[in-house]
Amino acid sequence: MSAKEFNFDGLVGPTHNYAGLSLGNVASQSNQGNISNPRNAAKQGLRKMLALHELGLAQAVLPPQERPSINFLKQCGFSGTDSQIIQKAATEAGDLFQAACSASAMWTANAATVSPSADTLDGKVHFTPANLISKLHRSIEDETTTRILESVFTAADKFTIHPPLPHHQSMGDEGAANHTRFCTGYGTTGLEFFVYGQHYFNKNVPRPQRYPARQTLEASQAIIRAHQLKPDSSLLARQNPEVIDQGVFHNDVIAVGNMNVLFYHQRAFADEQQVKKRIIDFFKDARFYFIRVTDDQVSIDDAVKSYLFNSQIVSLSGNARKDRSMALVLPGECEANQAVWRYLQALKAADNPIDTLIVKDLRESMANGGGPACLRLRVVLNDEESAAINTSVILNKNLFRCLDQWVDKHYRDRLDIHSLADPQLLVESRAALDELTVILNLGSIYPFQR
Repeated sequence: MSAKEFNFDGLVGPTHNYAGLSLGNVASQSNQGNISNPRNAAKQGLRKMLALHELGLAQAVLPPQERPSINFLKQCGFSGTDSQIIQKAATEAGDLFQAACSASAMWTANAATVSPSADTLDGKVHFTPANLISKLHRSIEDETTTRILESVFTAADKFTIHPPLPHHQSMGDEGAANHTRFCTGYGTTGLEFFVYGQHYFNKNVPRPQRYPARQTLEASQAIIRAHQLKPDSSLLARQNPEVIDQGVFHNDVIAVGNMNVLFYHQRAFADEQQVKKRIIDFFKDARFYFIRVTDDQVSIDDAVKSYLFNSQIVSLSGNARKDRSMALVLPGECEANQAVWRYLQALKAADNPIDTLIVKDLRESMANGGGPACLRLRVVLNDEESAAINTSVILNKNLFRCLDQWVDKHYRDRLDIHSLADPQLLVESRAALDELTVILNLGSIYPFQR
């Protein structure tokens, strides 16, 4: 059965802010306390989605989470009306309050790990919402993420949505930011590539010293088991701890793949040759492209600053030059970086499927530590499965216009971290989310609606 890859992008929420909560994320920490523009952030994301839709790609939308999270603050012991809880938390426990206001759920690459039905023994699409336990502000996402996925992928005979992994350090799971998939066609059995930062129970395996490794081997192994992946359909690789200490907090900051392409930096993996051998063995006689970027071409520092590897690789059709043409969807920071842009011009002209560069303005997301690939969750669906999802979330020009107007109606164009304690902001945000659930036909997914 034919299949295609959908990009499910997360809408940036109305409380988009720069709290600098993510240790190890250079951009997040560098912009701590800066004034954000939630309206521009949401519109930049929407324009990227529209651009991919206009290329003929399957594009869909996922809603933001409610922030500040009143439920989280209640769990932390605060009581009273919602307004009182906000005021008490902001005054008495600033760190907890900032965590409750985090904008990070916009990066849906961290929302879940997804295995297509072509890879699973039961022939269903499997989802595991990420527990994101390495960061307090992200560990509060998985309950709402699960409800969102259940409201979109409603057909139980085609989709299995697992509970998040146990909330323990040994099961640290960061979702699809450390997962990609190689295949000869989206509908054929693929090789699912899981990259981890540490072997939790084996202290002898080298670990980063400056920043924490977020994904564990044990978590990746648990997902492989839960998703019932076919034998020989998974590959585990350890991230190079040295680059984690240089700000490569997820694998998607230093490597990205699509179909028969792996685009990566030479220092991405602890054992590059083992990764290459396993992929070559899987593809047998079919051609695979290893696009290896060396230190001389692009330094780790430039890769992290520009988010070169946090680009999206998307498959195009109808390109006259190549049968299997691919495009890189890049943040504007790549064009502004001389070394990176020079490299990209050479890449486009080389013998590989990538022959198109699409540059998008995502400055609000980039300043918070996430690029194009962070904003999307990739879901491969065959024809029957795509017909069985909640189609209200699939982007078209009418939905784009509706969402664009919705942003104009509800979003502020200026927000500093002190404004997060304004009870009126919660009222505004809930009004926006309530309306959005109707637009996207999601039902009551938020705690305040239940």
